[in-house]
Amino acid sequence: MRVISVSVNGIQQAGQRGLFDWLAGQDAEIICLQDLRARAYYVEDSPEFQLDGYSGYFFDSPDEHCNGVAIYTRQMPKAVMFGFGLPNGEDMNGRYLQADFERLSVISLLVPEGTKDGIKDETAHNAKMDFLHGLQDHLVKISHKRRDYIICANLGLAHSHIDVEHADIHNDSSGFLPEERQWLDQLYGDIGYTDAFREGNEDADEFSWWPSGTIGEGDAWRTDTQIASKNLSSRVEYAVLYKSKAFSNHTPVIVDYEIHDL
Repeated sequence: MRVISVSVNGIQQAGQRGLFDWLAGQDAEIICLQDLRARAYYVEDSPEFQLDGYSGYFFDSPDEHCNGVAIYTRQMPKAVMFGFGLPNGEDMNGRYLQADFERLSVISLLVPEGTKDGIKDETAHNAKMDFLHGLQDHLVKISHKRRDYIICANLGLAHSHIDVEHADIHNDSSGFLPEERQWLDQLYGDIGYTDAFREGNEDADEFSWWPSGTIGEGDAWRTDTQIASKNLSSRVEYAVLYKSKAFSNHTPVIVDYEIHDL
């Protein structure tokens, strides 16, 4: 089963660059998009954002110019969940969308930025960490359920030095701060989730995001991934970042799983 995740920097722009033509030829069972920057009703009503053979589910932000996540799936889900229950409601701001099937749940996730206008900002960083701590509590809770999970995410976090092209100069940069890396250590350690991309691809030069705005220009990070629950860690068959064509300054994350029944 193929799952594709793409952070699009605006679904209109990505569509104009050929994203949906490319997705139509990828034979994916499930496709997750993040950072739509459009209202859900607009995406739902626009034929250019639909895929033949797929049902689409969309979650937007009150501000049509930011956030927004989507899930396209060939098989109709049993349930769709919007948000995961943060007290401040930040998870309801077009950041977390979950589709539940018989044995598997797939989540499209967009983590808040820890900067303001690209500049380090304490308030933005604290809001990001509050979101991550709440998300961690949620992921611990659902890890005890008798089902599998795949989380398609633009995390805004890089885990280790192999995931940042110039890691030596970014130890104090948002997305690679010690407390952010520790959060991932806990997720992939004690909590028991797996970086599915790394299960299928150990290459050192794999990056998914270019902050400069153009793929291949400036330093690069791997902040986009798919996260799998414990039972799926051994079912990752193949993982790659698609770099042949740019739909945004994030590359699509493609992972094939040995899953035959949702």
